[in-house]
Amino acid sequence: MKNLTNNIILHQNIGKTEFIQFKKLLEFPEIKHCYTLRKNNINIQVKDDDKSIITASYQKVGEVLGIAYENIVKPHQTHTDRVEVVNNICEQFEEVDGLITDKKDICLCTTSADCTSLLFYDYKNKVIGDVHSGWRGTLRKIGKKAVERMIKTYECKPENIICSISPCIKKCHFEVEEEVASMFKKEFEYTGRINEIIEIGRIVEGIQKYNIDTTLINQIILEEIGLRKENIIDSNICTVCNSDLFHSYRADKELSGRNGAFIGMV
Repeated sequence: MKNLTNNIILHQNIGKTEFIQFKKLLEFPEIKHCYTLRKNNINIQVKDDDKSIITASYQKVGEVLGIAYENIVKPHQTHTDRVEVVNNICEQFEEVDGLITDKKDICLCTTSADCTSLLFYDYKNKVIGDVHSGWRGTLRKIGKKAVERMIKTYECKPENIICSISPCIKKCHFEVEEEVASMFKKEFEYTGRINEIIEIGRIVEGIQKYNIDTTLINQIILEEIGLRKENIIDSNICTVCNSDLFHSYRADKELSGRNGAFIGMV
C-alpha cells in the first residue's frame, strides 16, 4: 500500500485485487468503496459474452471490501443524465447513468474507461451516490442533477456532501474538434472560465483540435449547487497517461475493458 497522489491510496496485492481508495472517504468507517485497476484480470465489462469476467471481478471486489458481491447494483449506462433511486438489489436500471440510495448493504457501481465516475456521500443523512459522467453527461450536468435528486429524495444539504472524482481522461488527452468544443463553450461560457475549460490545441491534418477539462467543469457545477470546495476531491489521475494501470478507451480502443467505481454503506 502506498500513496499515488495526495488524495488517494493505492492498494497493491501481488496476484490479487489491486485498487485505489480516497483518503477522505476512508474517514468514514461505514463507507466501503474502491476504484478498480486493470491488473489481475479485473474488468467490469458490459458485453454479454463477458458475464463470467464481470462476476469474477464482482467477487474479487466483494472480497476486498467485505461485501456480498450479489448486492452490487449497476445501471445499464448509455451516457444519459438520468439518476435513479435504489431501494433494493433486485431493481433493474436501463438507460441510467447515476444511482443514489440511503439503504445499507447495497453497493452501487458504475463503470468507465476514460469517463468520470463520481462517488457521493452525505455524511449527515447517510446517503450515497455513484454517477457515470462521460463528456455527454458532463455537458448535461449529471453530477449536479445527482445532487439535486439527493436533496429532493433525502433532504440532503449540499454542504454535507462529499464528491470524489475518479481517475478519468484529463485535459491533456481529451482532444476534440470544433463541433464538440462549441457545445461546451455554449453551455459553460456563463462561468467566466471558458479559457480554463477549453484550450486551443494542435492542428492535425489541417483540423484544429481543442482540449477540454471535464474535471474542472464537474468541480464548478458541484460548487454551484453548494458543495464545499474542500469536499470535492479529485484523484488527479489521467487514465490515458496511466493506461498501464487503468482501462482506457483512448489508449486501447475497442479492446478496452472497464474500470469499476464502487460505493456502499454497512
